[in-house]
Amino acid sequence: MTTLRFLFLFFIGLGMSAFAQNQRIDSLKKILDTEQSDVDRAILFNEIADLYKSENPVYTKEFAEKALVLSIKNGQKREEGRAYINLGNYSIISGDYASALDYFRQAKELFEENSPSKHTKELARVYGSIGIVFSEQSNYSKALEYHLKALKIYGNENDKQTLSRIYNNIGIVYKAQKENAEALAYFTKTQELQDSLNDPAIGITSTNIGNVYLEQENYPKAFEYYQKAENEFQKYPNPRGLGELYNNLGLYYQQTGKELQAVASWDKAIASFKSIGDKFGVSDTYFFLGRFYFSNQDYKNAIEYTEMANSLAKELSLLEMLALSEKQLRDIYEASGNYRLALQHGKTYDEYKDSLVNYRDIRNSVQAEMDFEFEKKEALHKAQQQKQAAVFAEQSKRYKLQFIYGSFFLLLCLGLVFLFYNRYQLKKNLTLQKDLAEYEQKALHLQMNPHFVFNCLGSISSFIVQNGNESAIKYLTKFSKLMRLTLEYSKEPLIGVDQEIEGLKNYLELEQLRFNKMFDFSISKDEKIEDDLALPPLLIQPFVENAIIHGVVPQKKQGFILINFSVNERHLICIITDSGIGIETSKKMKAQSVSVHKSRALGIIEKRLKMIENSTSKSSKLTIEELKDSNGNVMGTRVTLLLPIQYLKK
Repeated sequence: MTTLRFLFLFFIGLGMSAFAQNQRIDSLKKILDTEQSDVDRAILFNEIADLYKSENPVYTKEFAEKALVLSIKNGQKREEGRAYINLGNYSIISGDYASALDYFRQAKELFEENSPSKHTKELARVYGSIGIVFSEQSNYSKALEYHLKALKIYGNENDKQTLSRIYNNIGIVYKAQKENAEALAYFTKTQELQDSLNDPAIGITSTNIGNVYLEQENYPKAFEYYQKAENEFQKYPNPRGLGELYNNLGLYYQQTGKELQAVASWDKAIASFKSIGDKFGVSDTYFFLGRFYFSNQDYKNAIEYTEMANSLAKELSLLEMLALSEKQLRDIYEASGNYRLALQHGKTYDEYKDSLVNYRDIRNSVQAEMDFEFEKKEALHKAQQQKQAAVFAEQSKRYKLQFIYGSFFLLLCLGLVFLFYNRYQLKKNLTLQKDLAEYEQKALHLQMNPHFVFNCLGSISSFIVQNGNESAIKYLTKFSKLMRLTLEYSKEPLIGVDQEIEGLKNYLELEQLRFNKMFDFSISKDEKIEDDLALPPLLIQPFVENAIIHGVVPQKKQGFILINFSVNERHLICIITDSGIGIETSKKMKAQSVSVHKSRALGIIEKRLKMIENSTSKSSKLTIEELKDSNGNVMGTRVTLLLPIQYLKK
């Protein structure tokens, strides 16, 4: 929000002026009024929808829906796909990325299934649009994947204008990942193409290049490209692009100590944004001015501009700007000695900050679900295509053999057997993947079983009654941290040894509180263990839980639990030792219990170890032994786990 803004050159953008665009729309509407053919009307609806997207997106949706109805009715696959693209573009503009992905997916499937060689441009446009959606969701690896797909097609088509937009958007993806060299290379390619075409969008690209140089503190180069952008915006007016340029130019002047020019530039930004009613851009500029005056200890102007930014943020429901402006107001009032208002805005800032965190968590969750649904539908579509292709190939082969080579009946049978074998193998693989997902899910649920959660909540209640709020808050804090770590680590295939130790330590401290410090514990790590050495998440904790619940606690006296991580040439070694009642006594106590809980932890872990062996082609081993002294008295239990050496991916 308060850093440099990089501008997308959307596939949904147009290279003509608003006046020329409106003329074109009016012309097409006149033709539409006299056109009787539904086939031609579908084409006209799509063209009008495409033109409206930068003028009035609501009409884009209206005309695209009409095009979709007619194209489906008349079997016009190309126009049906174009209607999906227009509806996807409308969804991007309105911020409905889930619908956008779904529309683009339908267009992609349609073009891929129906003579893709005839629809290369449409297919490339879909790829690029999908890339933009993923970029907006900060899923940069997927964004880059689809932009490169579009680039491959447009590179062969030699469509320079669209190619320049792809280059720009790829540059933005690299810039978002802090890969400035790659970003600058693609922005430069964009500008070279735009220079040769006199593209109206060259001002946007020049701004993006200037922003890269400004971040690198290469001020002469940054100013050179900002000047070029300003000249281009004079030739090809773009109020929003010009406003963003003046905002970034203001930051340049501020960083180079030219304060009067900075303020003048931000004043121009405000005028440009207001000319098109862009309150979002104006709120950014007000914030920059407030921060500028604050840095110069002009508290009156700093408060005035920051409050104007805050007011617009409230009007537009901009959580991030609300949090930033409240924080800035807090800092200004604190610096000026008005501690009452500083405290008031500090509290409001904390509220907005928490709301922003919650909003981002929800948005990330929704985006993850959207990506999952998109990938799921993609996979189903791909499987369906493969199945249809296999069936079509088999039918063609069968008819041909029956018609020409009836004597090769045996060969046909062998072909069918081979097909059934392949389908059996596919089913087997799908079953294995399903089992893997179930085991991972069961492993997570094992850590989060209701019995443990209810016991913890009961302990919190007891702490409140017996020990007071401070002990209860301490217990609740550790409990919430354990829940967060468990959910966070369960998403990853591998976690570092230090992360595992952190989770185990938090769990053991929680259980110490729960059982009134009936045991002590110690966790040690061999110095030979490297920082990126990794193991599967949620693998050690069930053994530690068994050591507490079925080992130390039943003995009714002070015990201990020792956990040691070491490494040899082939394995990561984890040893869990407890001073509990031992394996045999524990089994007898379970058998005598009225309500026997059937633990599936060991079976699940053994299956996970087997899958680890299959995926790494390295051995793993689990041993559980009862410890006894020289007189045969039970001293506890030792669990030894040997895991294949694996490392975190960088």
